[in-house]
Amino acid sequence: MLITQLLFMANSVIFLPLLGSSLIILLFVSGGILKPAMGASEQGTWCIPRPSTSEQTLVDNINFVCTVVDCSLIQEGGACFYPSNLLNHASVAMNLYYQKQGRHSWNCDFKKSGVIVVTDPSYGKCKFEFSY
Repeated sequence: MLITQLLFMANSVIFLPLLGSSLIILLFVSGGILKPAMGASEQGTWCIPRPSTSEQTLVDNINFVCTVVDCSLIQEGGACFYPSNLLNHASVAMNLYYQKQGRHSWNCDFKKSGVIVVTDPSYGKCKFEFSY
């Protein structure tokens, strides 16, 4: 059987009958360009340390990041100071760097100690920045 495609630009809907089956996939088109309902570029992503990251690596990551971005959030009096521990401070710092550098996977590498997550790690008044 032939796979047929009919493109109706009038109402901006594409109908794709698959191999003669009654299954029809509808894709919405905006201005002639296919757009997913929610693509990877629109999904929130954050950078945090891997749970197995050593304390020294966490310190190194914080020190590196805080020479590049403003780390006042993790300083005493900052919204993300508490809980005052290396894992929390490194999470905030690494994410600040990742967000400010454009949310590219390589901006969360940190010598293989970073991991990108899709669940917002914000808590209380500590809001992990997200931009897209």
